[in-house]
Amino acid sequence: MPSFFRTFLLGIGVFLLQWLILGRLTLWGAFPDAVLLFVAWLGVRKGRQWGALGGFFFGLLLDIVYDTWGMHMLVKTLIGFLMGLFPTSEREGLLILPRQALLGGLVIALVHNGILVTMLALQAGARNAFLVTGLWIGSALYTAFLGTFASMLSSR
Repeated sequence: MPSFFRTFLLGIGVFLLQWLILGRLTLWGAFPDAVLLFVAWLGVRKGRQWGALGGFFFGLLLDIVYDTWGMHMLVKTLIGFLMGLFPTSEREGLLILPRQALLGGLVIALVHNGILVTMLALQAGARNAFLVTGLWIGSALYTAFLGTFASMLSSR
């Protein structure tokens, strides 16, 4: 099976996992974002074009499911493109260590969630502490721990 179809099927699987399971596993209102981790991995592994296209497509799917038209698509496209800008010597053989996954996932999720929370607050006209503590910081920590767990599973 060609690399494109394997990557596409993996992305669909991650999207379904996010939509059907992880979106419902909330801790104090925070939830992990596996699609963000996949888009970041895609950008680092395949480059900025793949990261941006993956962010656009899977962000669009999230926008359709969560009825946030354009927000996930814009932010995930931006994150995929930015992650593809980091130079790596060998993209295909790249192994991400758990401590790198924790720190990288936290930074990526803080940037992603900060932009997304700002856009959601502006759209809804909301001003409450939960947007910062729950959706921004809490979800970033939850996503970072999910990335660490996935890194530990993939390094075996």
